[in-house]
Amino acid sequence: MTNLTLALDAMGGDHGPHVTVPAALQALKSNSSIHIILVGNQAEIDPFLSLADPTILSRIERIHTTEVVTMDDRPVHALRTRKNSSMRVALEQVRDGKAEACISAGNTGALMAMAKVLLKTLPGIDRPALVSCLPTVTGKPVYLLDLGANVACDSETLFQFAVMGSVLCEAVHKKSRPKVALLNVGIEEIKGNDQVQQAGRLLQHTDQLNYVGFVEGDEIYTGNLDVIVCDGFVGNITLKTSEGIAKLLVHQLKRGLNSGIFVRLLSKLIAPRIQAVLSKMNPDHYNGASLIGLRGIVVKSHGNADEAAYLQAINLAATEAKRRLPEMINDRLESILLDINS
Repeated sequence: MTNLTLALDAMGGDHGPHVTVPAALQALKSNSSIHIILVGNQAEIDPFLSLADPTILSRIERIHTTEVVTMDDRPVHALRTRKNSSMRVALEQVRDGKAEACISAGNTGALMAMAKVLLKTLPGIDRPALVSCLPTVTGKPVYLLDLGANVACDSETLFQFAVMGSVLCEAVHKKSRPKVALLNVGIEEIKGNDQVQQAGRLLQHTDQLNYVGFVEGDEIYTGNLDVIVCDGFVGNITLKTSEGIAKLLVHQLKRGLNSGIFVRLLSKLIAPRIQAVLSKMNPDHYNGASLIGLRGIVVKSHGNADEAAYLQAINLAATEAKRRLPEMINDRLESILLDINS
């Protein structure tokens, strides 16, 4: 795929065009093969385009909308009433084949509901899953899913998540046979609820996945695993707790570096290394959760993302589009299901 067209919900998130448009311009500047459709209120978008280079502007299309999905909108209400919202129209660009991916920092529940209705799920997939990567001690990221799109899941859904997570890891990181585990309260086969235990039995009989068994929460950041699967209730709490701990560590480290004259002098000498550590600990470095299992690509950004973080989400969408992620998931799932039923 030579050229990619990405549709951006320019109004979504806490900062709207103040973040989304500058990030879009940065993406266009760094990648000449990208075209972007900015969906939102043109009166709010245009001021951020006024000083852009004409060659970059030539790769931007604007679609004017009059509605915004707010963070307080219930998913069903947004689906039924926000017909001309920037979120819905951006998703429609993917549905209609005018864009390869959609990026939004808006209401997660509304994005999930609209994407499922407009784009539909892949054959054999019951529910889309929200997935993102977390840092590890080895520097190799680990994928965690689901992050909150599905609060309760049966064993078949967890099995489907494992397949999708494995294919995502293969597609983005070109990892051969990623190690897949189920997040549980213990590693013993007798531990966990019925859904997790049954999902484990399903995965044990799937040779095409590199399933390594149950894993506890303290193994998430070791770098020994590539994909960790859980329901959205557990996943969302895990993600938010991880982000909180990361922010705490960054705060404590910064505070420590200002605690004395000797430490402040020493910090100047090692400032580049410290900055690199702080960057890796910052959750924004991993911004962008993929809503996988759909017939199109949808990436969810943090609602409070800054320009750099939102750019990460755009780059993730571009990578998944280049690798044709939905087609990869569909092909692999079909192959696995045939293998199980044979």
